[in-house]
Amino acid sequence: IERDRAMDSYPSPDIYIPDQWSEAANSIAYSSMPPITVICGPKNCGKTTFSRHLVNLLLTKWKKVAYFDIDVGQPEFTPPGLISLTNLRKVTPDLTSQFKKTPKRSLFFGDVSPKRDPSAYLKYICSIYDYYQKEYCTFDKGQNSSRSRTPLVVNTSGWVKGVGYEVLVDTLKYICPTHIVKISISGEGYENKNLPAGKFWLDGEDDRTSKLIEINSALHDSNRPVLVRKHAGRLRDFRIMDYFRQCFPSDSDISTIKELAHSLTSLCPYQVPIASIKIQHVHREVPSSEIFYSLNASIVGFAVESDEPENLPWCLGLGIVRGIDTVKGVLYVITPVPYDSLKKVNLLLQGYIQIPTHLMQVKGCISPYMSENVLTRELGEGATSEDELGEGRRERRKRRKRVGEKKVVTD
Repeated sequence: IERDRAMDSYPSPDIYIPDQWSEAANSIAYSSMPPITVICGPKNCGKTTFSRHLVNLLLTKWKKVAYFDIDVGQPEFTPPGLISLTNLRKVTPDLTSQFKKTPKRSLFFGDVSPKRDPSAYLKYICSIYDYYQKEYCTFDKGQNSSRSRTPLVVNTSGWVKGVGYEVLVDTLKYICPTHIVKISISGEGYENKNLPAGKFWLDGEDDRTSKLIEINSALHDSNRPVLVRKHAGRLRDFRIMDYFRQCFPSDSDISTIKELAHSLTSLCPYQVPIASIKIQHVHREVPSSEIFYSLNASIVGFAVESDEPENLPWCLGLGIVRGIDTVKGVLYVITPVPYDSLKKVNLLLQGYIQIPTHLMQVKGCISPYMSENVLTRELGEGATSEDELGEGRRERRKRRKRVGEKKVVTD
């Protein structure tokens, strides 16, 4: 009933879905078997909007839809830098609003673009798709193939030229989707930005397993664009800030960047014994003498190392390294990741995700990683939660002066 009510108000009056989009989405949503759909096209063509529209239609037929987001720069349900698989169960009438979801599985890629390390990017994609096949598909021995039990929607990045094109082709060949939606932008100057015509990923061989659907961007459908162009860097910063706003109760009165900066400054961090955790940069080797200098004042991924060497470490969320005390051998971190999940963490992953400058340049506010109001809470095995520390220890909060840490000073 709740789902039917949501669909009654879908789409919202401010959203216009072109007829071509509706026809394409309907042809996928009402397939006899749960479809596996990859949506691809250049930047700003509407991939995310179409994917969410498709998810809403799929939810009228299926109880849940798996959303595989491989756009590390503009992910839909997670902060930037993650490749994730998320279960969706509710229709979202407003296609323009951002929604935070805890993914079923995610990997910390650690960058807002796959261009720095395309081979690792493809490896991460294959790893999460393997997980989807294991958890959401049934293997048919007679056909020597797997069959999906849950629809999958794959939202790709807009990197479709040069090496990006090659990565997309390899992704399509690995996933072997039932449907591929290719969105093109028409108009003068856009021709060179689009993907090639037809089944561009095939190398000449016949492929009857994937149905190609070609549609135009909504930007050029009538005079009623469904898309709103936004500055990518600014949008990423706001998504990161929105993520760390989860460190506070939902009813907290935090509505401005300044209020968030002040709240993060006063937030009591977790204390992580350096000896109890591994630290790794995902894209380059960092000399042991420089590890803490590069780690301080950075955003890191909290990960759980796999027992199998060939498996990549799952990421449980992000955190900010607020300070390092090399004499005491501890890191101070703040994160919205629940404590029960943090107890599993045994690996900190560092990449190139930066703390938004908006948080570091608030007048009259010390940057979050420069202030310490520390309550001892430890990650990893043997960790004790705040409740277990006892009321007395909760009250004994101390201002600690750091020794041996790199300090970053902002105006």
